[in-house]
Amino acid sequence: MKKYFTLHVFIIITLIANAQLPDDALRTAWYTFNGSARNMATGGVMGSLGGDITAAHVNPAGLGLFKTKEFVVSPGFNLNNNKFNFRGTDTTTAKNNFNYGTIGVVFGTSNSPNYSKWTSSAVSISINQVANYNNTIRFKGFNNISSFSEQYLEELTRDGANMTAAEQNYIFGSSLAFRTYLIDTLADGAGNVIGFQSLVPISTGVNQEYNENTSGGLHEIAIGFAGNMEDKLYVGGSVDIPISSYQRDFTYTEKDATNNPNNDFDNFIYTEKYKSFGIGLGVKLGIIYKPQDNFRVGFALHTPQFMYFKDQIRSWMTTNTEGYAGIKSESSDNLNSGNAGIRKYNLITPWRAIASVSYIFQENKNIKKQRGFISADIEYVNYRGSRFFVADGDDYVGKDYLKMVNTQVKGYNKGNLNIRLGGELKFNTIMFRLGGAFYGSPYKDKDLKANRFLATAGIGYRNHGMFIDLAYVHSFNKDVVFPYRLNDKPNTFAEQTGSRANIMLTLGFKF
Repeated sequence: MKKYFTLHVFIIITLIANAQLPDDALRTAWYTFNGSARNMATGGVMGSLGGDITAAHVNPAGLGLFKTKEFVVSPGFNLNNNKFNFRGTDTTTAKNNFNYGTIGVVFGTSNSPNYSKWTSSAVSISINQVANYNNTIRFKGFNNISSFSEQYLEELTRDGANMTAAEQNYIFGSSLAFRTYLIDTLADGAGNVIGFQSLVPISTGVNQEYNENTSGGLHEIAIGFAGNMEDKLYVGGSVDIPISSYQRDFTYTEKDATNNPNNDFDNFIYTEKYKSFGIGLGVKLGIIYKPQDNFRVGFALHTPQFMYFKDQIRSWMTTNTEGYAGIKSESSDNLNSGNAGIRKYNLITPWRAIASVSYIFQENKNIKKQRGFISADIEYVNYRGSRFFVADGDDYVGKDYLKMVNTQVKGYNKGNLNIRLGGELKFNTIMFRLGGAFYGSPYKDKDLKANRFLATAGIGYRNHGMFIDLAYVHSFNKDVVFPYRLNDKPNTFAEQTGSRANIMLTLGFKF
């Protein structure tokens, strides 16, 4: 057992213990549709429909149907209800928050038939909340197979760390565990240090509790443009600026299940505060074609988005090893001159492609005479295509680590299909809408049950250049949450079920 801590040390700051995981790649990839209330109420079908500002974020060719100017604002509200099952124990959580859909302006203009084959064109500037990160994840259960502390053992063993490295080099994870005696040295019969050990009595079991509160969202600014050739062919594109804001307050606890005061372990508590901000650039391209007046087919391609991230992290740990070392606490702030740890990196998000078809009831150039539509989208997303890269080309340690993470992303995730279906019936100034969508699992492992099914409905009113739409979306969710990942044991996880209700209101004005 180590006898003392170095009080004044040169800290080598490595963030590997709390760097990117395969799960992080999905935060900017696996999300459901969002947009105007009209788009939400019809199941997110915007691949071949057009005529809505949300098209700039799905298939920009749909902007080509605009021939007037329009301003739109879309406030909304989310209601989250989750249920978690972790090793046979059920836990429920709830968290509600405000959100928003598409907000922006479209400038549509008509051209003289004698001037060009291009009947009209449009330009838009809009912002949309692509993903909402507000949630509460909480679960607990008994575990006699593995411990959170074992990830620190794996890290120290992988790096061939000695006592000095264990004490100084991993100030956001393993060093906190080592300094609070959650992890200690392992010696042979002659007293020589031969490795490290966890003081957690895994064989007799521990009660584990995971508590996470997240907030923020993934937002997308789109500058879109489209052209309309003889009301037959529509082509468009958008330049997109994704902006990610993510905050995470995380507390994890393990407590001795036997309450034995003489087994050198009572409990440990690990706390983490994490903030991440990212900004990037991407492009969307699309086309819509009318083979017949009543039919529209569309195709859109979303290129990978290149994003730059800057993260801040702070960590704390308190361990009670009873008679072994008593209660010890340590923090990354104490080891980093009171400062948060900073890491900078780049991320390339997956590409996606959308194919769509729509049937318009009583198609007419005068949209007031149209009586509704039915539309369907099929979207493919290459979830395994996310890639992390170091922001500093001289960071060779980071390069090696992120290369390993990228290999894990390819191994854990897969590409999959998302299907959306919706329609509208129009009665003069009043419209009624229904829809649904299914989002397949991004995980390659079939034992990880994950999908999202959405049922949608709404109503709309349009008259005298003003419109108001109201939508309700109910999402039934399945997912999994890993409290930690180990390489030498089967990973335990919580099964997540539950729902999210989204209420969206859109106000729009033509001018």
